[in-house]
Amino acid sequence: MPTVPVLARWIPAGRLELRELRRRDVRVWREVRARNMTWLSPWEATVPPESGESIPSYGEMVARFRAEARAGRMVPWAMTLDGVLVGQVTVAGITLGSLRAGHIGYWIDSRVAGRGVTPMAVAMAIDHCLRTLRLHRIEIVIRPENTPSLRVVEKLEMRHEGVRSAFLHIDGAWRDHEVYVITAEEAPASLADALAARHESSRDRYPGSDGSH
Repeated sequence: MPTVPVLARWIPAGRLELRELRRRDVRVWREVRARNMTWLSPWEATVPPESGESIPSYGEMVARFRAEARAGRMVPWAMTLDGVLVGQVTVAGITLGSLRAGHIGYWIDSRVAGRGVTPMAVAMAIDHCLRTLRLHRIEIVIRPENTPSLRVVEKLEMRHEGVRSAFLHIDGAWRDHEVYVITAEEAPASLADALAARHESSRDRYPGSDGSH
């Protein structure tokens, strides 16, 4: 099995694919990130100035992703819609043994936000983690102010587990995060299928609606 497998699914917004982030994606990645700087900066982890660490270049980031994927500690996907790069979904902190857990982070281009892309991408990633990698527990941590991201875990019906105070350094300060969890026992056989079925049910109840928020 490839360290970063390709996952694909048709959704109402188009063909959603999760695949490895490539060095040749650099131009598009930088353009999307620059255009979405204001949209993303309040929610993304930053390096505390006192740490002395530097922000990696794009090439360094891709190299680190590949090394972590080979070591089995990460599954870093680029998210594409109809072949166009629109974001990333990353499973990180993968631990086996008696824990068998990981956590998921994601971002998306504001131009395609609200079209059901992120919930389905995350559902596909969770299915891979729980059913293929045989992990037991997946976490997503979210700032309480991040309403769009909270809607993602709501749509996936993930369980709220509590708050981690001053958990991550974001936008210049240590921020509290809400913790959402799903385990192998709690998840349906396919979270992506269950999400798609709920979307279709919503369309049936409200004709003309795309079921997104």
